[in-house]
Parts: sequence; C-alpha cells; structure tokens
Amino acid sequence: MLAGSEQVDSEQVDSERAGRGVWALTTGDPLVLGVDQGTSATKAILVDVAGEPVARASAPLAQRHPGPGLVEQDGEELWRSVLDAVSACLSGVPPGRVAAVGLSVQRESLILWDGASGTPLSPLVSWQDRRGADLCARLSASGAAPMVRRISGLPLDPMFSAARAAWLLGHHGTRDGCRLGTVDSWVLSRLGAGHVIEVGSASRTQLLDVRARRWSPELLELFGVPEETLPRVVPSAAPQAHADAAALHPSLAGVPVGAVMGDSHAALFAHAAGRPGRVKVTYGTGSSVMGLAGPDAGGDEGLCLTIGWQDGEPAYALEGNVLAAGATLTWLAGVLGTEPEELARLAARGRRGAVQLVPAFGGLGAPWWDDRAVAVMAGFGLDSRREDLARAAVDSIALQVGDVVAALERAAGPVDELLADGGPTANADLMQWQADVMGRVVRVARRPELSALGAAHLAGITYGVWSRRELSGLPRHGRCYTPGLPVCERRRALAEWHSAVARARHRTSRSGGAEAEASDRGS
Repeated sequence: MLAGSEQVDSEQVDSERAGRGVWALTTGDPLVLGVDQGTSATKAILVDVAGEPVARASAPLAQRHPGPGLVEQDGEELWRSVLDAVSACLSGVPPGRVAAVGLSVQRESLILWDGASGTPLSPLVSWQDRRGADLCARLSASGAAPMVRRISGLPLDPMFSAARAAWLLGHHGTRDGCRLGTVDSWVLSRLGAGHVIEVGSASRTQLLDVRARRWSPELLELFGVPEETLPRVVPSAAPQAHADAAALHPSLAGVPVGAVMGDSHAALFAHAAGRPGRVKVTYGTGSSVMGLAGPDAGGDEGLCLTIGWQDGEPAYALEGNVLAAGATLTWLAGVLGTEPEELARLAARGRRGAVQLVPAFGGLGAPWWDDRAVAVMAGFGLDSRREDLARAAVDSIALQVGDVVAALERAAGPVDELLADGGPTANADLMQWQADVMGRVVRVARRPELSALGAAHLAGITYGVWSRRELSGLPRHGRCYTPGLPVCERRRALAEWHSAVARARHRTSRSGGAEAEASDRGS
C-alpha cells in the first residue's frame, strides 16, 4: 500500500436499501448491477426492471500527493474498494438474481502491472497528475500539437494518458510481459478478461486514432510507447470480450460484464441526451461537459472529440473538461478547517463577486488548456470573510462550466438546456447560479449516481433486461432551475470572472467582454 493511503474497512462502506428496494428483492425479476469506480470512491447500485436503483453502496478511495502536481492511488486498494462496494450492495440478494454487470470508471488514470502475476509495477497515476507537463511542453515546442489533435481529437495536455504512459515506462521499465492500462483495463484484468480496454477509455489516452478506433503508430512513436504493452481495444458492449463477474462476488459466478464505459460517457448515456441543444455536465472532483456530435466535429480548439460508447456504431461526443470542481471545495474546506458540506452553508452567507477564485491548481482545462495557468484569488481584502471565500469557491464551479458551454455553442450550435448530475447538484444555490450565469435552463438528474446507472442501463440492454425504447421512456430529471439574473448583471459577473482568469494565465484582460459576450447568447 502507498504511504499515506488508508485501508478501507467495513465501517467506511456506506450502503442503503429501503422501500422499493426491499420489495424488488422479494420478486423474481432480474436485477442489473452498476459499478462506478471513481476518483474518490467506488459506488455500486442495483437496478430493477423499471430501471430504478433499489440498493446502493460506496467505499472510499484515498489519494497520495508525493510532490507538487503529483497525484497517485494504490491499484490494490482500488480493487479492494470495488470488492467492498459490490459486497455491501449485494448483501442479502439471493444468488441468481443479477442478470448482468455494468462498469463505469475514472478515465485517463494509468497503471503498469506484470501480466503474468497481476502484481502492480507502479502506482495508479491519476488523471489529475501533472508529471507529463514537461514532455507536453517539449512536444508542443517541436510543433507536434496539431498532429496530436488531428489524430487523437485531443489537445496536447498532461491530463491525458500518453505523457504519463511515457513517464511510467521510463521510470518503471519495459520488462517483458508488462501491461499498461487504464482503470477499466486494470479491473477487467482482475475479472479474467485479458488485456483489453474499452474504446471510450482508449479515446482518452491520446494514443488512439479516434476516427479509425485503433492505436496510432504516429502517436505511439511520438510518446515512445510500445504497442505490445497496450491493451486490445474493444467496444463498450461486447460480452465476448469482457469477463465473468465471479471475482467481484461469489453470487455473480456466470454473470457477464455486459458493458464498460468511462464515467462521464456513462452519465451522458443515462441522461439520454440524444437530441441537439441538450448538453450534460457531470460535477465531481472535476467536471465534464459533453454533448453528442459527429466524428468530424471539434473545430473549437477548447474541446475534445471523444468516443462516448460503441454498441454497434460508435457514438462520438464533444467534451470540455474542468480540472477542479469538487476538488476546489475539498481544498478550501481543508484550509478553513471544515468540511465541504459546511463550506456550502458558508457560501450561502457570502457576498457574490466580492472575491474571485480561479482554481488553476494544475493549470486550466477547457476551453483554455493552459498548463502554465496558476491559481489566483482576486479581490481579497481586509474585509473579506470565510463566507466570501466559500462563495468564490462554489461560484467558480459554475463559471468554469459556463465557459465550456460557450465553447460548445461555438463548435456545435445553440445549447437550450443543461442536464446536470453528480453530488454537487444537491446544492440548490450552485444550480441556480449555474442557470443564471449561463442564461440557460438547468435540469438536475433524479438520481445522483448517473455513471453507475448509465453503465447498468447499457449492460441491461446488452442482455435483454430492457429495450432502448423502454429505457427512453423512463423519468430521468427532477428539479429544474430557470435563469433569473438580469442580463447586465450576468455580463458584469462574467467580465469580472474573465479578468481573474486572465490574471491566472499571466495576461492582462482588456475588458473581459469577449468571453462574456460569447457566453451571453443573443442578449
């Protein structure tokens, strides 16, 4: 175990089963297990034939920060968190009730292990880790960035896996039989699937030709990654390529893993955001703003072309990634000696706009993709209070998401409404500010665990628990937030925010008006 990490014990595993769940477990109808392996925890849900969760559990997962910009996790601890969450979720469920398992995972994180023994040869290097920044800077200076974007659909940035793949191989060797993979590869290897990677996760490595859906020889050569260390690329719904779930829990012997998806991709699938004008945002440690698009989309350089999933033909999407969302609240709560939940209550009493916080702890993601940006707090004075700092931290989440939505509009057309999921959506003040600062309707998912639910839905479709038509009729969204901020106030708030962003990027903002205007559709 890595130094500074924590052993997951039974007291740390949260589980819930009540009401409908008790009833569902007494019938003979099939159930589908959804497992979401995320950055801070593994969550498991059990879904009934109505597509509704009837049981849920979670197990925490620690991080280690061995130096500035470095973020690691323990591969074995990650696997134990999966087992603990599944075990708690399935407690009391009779064998034979689960028809299929769906898996969603954090993306871009990378681990190296021995193919013969399954023993990790490295820590899991997190998607938040910036150790590949120097390599990306050198490659960008050499003029490689346009080629990388053209082939992979992604900007040259250390958030993606390729630069940390080069680091792992350079520091942990390329011994015979070593395996390099993302979290889905690591978990599937423990389930006996061999060395495979789901196509959506592969599209986030920056080593895949995103349109051909195979490893790119040019990118492998550029980053110095031998193809023999990489997994075989498989579709999201491919029972023949995936595994038996017996290693997850004894009662799952013979149960297929029917779907594997990236966490943000699974959330998009669960939202059923298939028509133009609808974009989803998943709020978590970071945030992912995503909408379906064609394979030739991606003209705006602040966005990524990614593969959402493949069940037959691939579903492409445009995505913008915010690097620090919930992570900002966790950081400030630690600084102030409180908890993130209390921080939200403090924010409600803070003065909006009194302080601006640009949480560029590891640079800025979309739409700026500036790894030289630094965290900035602007407007801080002797009269600033804890409440003002909390307000700035919470508001920064919505402001960053708003910038990405503006970029999506420039690339793909008008956005009518935002479909929101993730833990922070429980904060009504944040959701209202999100609607206000964008001038768009925000619809919040009825269930917080949309990544696990989306993976469960695709697994259930794969094994005939539901049809696509049946799933499309399910109620998905609950509370709706409509914008109420006057246009002049929205423009002023965006101008102040973009002035602070310019400072974080070591630039002087002329007025902040260009970005504000781009975020302010036709008003």
